[in-house]
Amino acid sequence: MNTSSQTAFLPMTLRQLSVAVLIMCVIVAGSNVLVQYPVNRWLTWGAITYPIAFLVADVLNRRFGPSAARRVAIFGFVAAVVVSFWVATPRIAIASGLAFLCAQLLDIHVFDRLREQRWWRAPLIAGVAGATLDTFIFFSVAFAGTAVPWVTLLFGDLAVKLFINATMLAPFRAFMWNIARPALAKPGTIQPVIVRPDKRSA
Repeated sequence: MNTSSQTAFLPMTLRQLSVAVLIMCVIVAGSNVLVQYPVNRWLTWGAITYPIAFLVADVLNRRFGPSAARRVAIFGFVAAVVVSFWVATPRIAIASGLAFLCAQLLDIHVFDRLREQRWWRAPLIAGVAGATLDTFIFFSVAFAGTAVPWVTLLFGDLAVKLFINATMLAPFRAFMWNIARPALAKPGTIQPVIVRPDKRSA
């Protein structure tokens, strides 16, 4: 028998939205500066800071739902691109914005599909998918055709991002019981509803 469950999340307040967008902007703009400074021929400093963006997206997704997380990603994308034009080269700003938006939307979608499974699967798998897409888009758009050894940097950065993504499970687990606790609407209130069909029982 097919059944369905409904989850209604409370909308973000303007203050919450502003803070979330500001955090995203700082992470992306800061990483755009750091990516211009290689640690060695395999790694840039940006690989160490950028995965925090996926932690922020996953916390927002868990607390406020995918629609709110996508809204922050879109606003964060616009703000980060504008700021990045001031702190980095135009090519890096464009590459970063494109990679950020595509990766964030993928991360949010995968997390939402896996949110009902074991707590670690959604942030881990979504983070791996998002980091991989982000890294390939960013380095190919930002450095292809230049003297920068972008292929080796790509794989070095990706390896570090995947490692840091795994370590982000610890703070995500800690946040689950406070700021990442789902903000669910009370019964009887009118809120946007996300409908997810349950899996067919075996």
